[in-house]
Amino acid sequence: MGPGHSSDVLRVSRATPEGKTMDFVDMSESNARWVQDFRLKAYASPAKLESIDGARYHALLIPSCPGALADLASSGSLARILQHFHSESKPICAVGHGVAALCCATNEDRSWVFRGYSVTGPSVYELVRAPGFARLPLIVEDFVKDAGASFSASEPDAVHVVLDRHLVTGQNAGSTVPAVQNLLFLCGSRK
Repeated sequence: MGPGHSSDVLRVSRATPEGKTMDFVDMSESNARWVQDFRLKAYASPAKLESIDGARYHALLIPSCPGALADLASSGSLARILQHFHSESKPICAVGHGVAALCCATNEDRSWVFRGYSVTGPSVYELVRAPGFARLPLIVEDFVKDAGASFSASEPDAVHVVLDRHLVTGQNAGSTVPAVQNLLFLCGSRK
């Protein structure tokens, strides 16, 4: 959250690697019109992740998006932003596949900046059911445990949110609302 689309409470900016437009997955007739209308809005064009200065933002939200496993989990630009947010204890929220994006944030000694944290994300049981499981570049649960953090998950598809210090993680897309509510709570408590 920072410069960009405004409301009475917060301003929201979106950024993607190289400023690429978002791909919407699992489109249905009921949401196709909304997506079409959204793409016509001025704020539908994302900023380039590479140009984002973390110091200008108060919070970071990484939603559940399949692309996080491929391009965000190894993004040097996102790593720089996450390192800033971590060092300043600014609120960070990652949900579902978006939790994979946290994996890029390492210290100079290559240790994970979230070592010692409690985290959730998609469970192996949830991932196995999806087509393409064998081609996933990363299993978040394994990465988190190998990097020295604690991983928990609830039943597949259940709402599960973990709040540890300034980091909020949600197990799956169904956990988005309570995860974002916790992010907003953290933002409000920093004032």
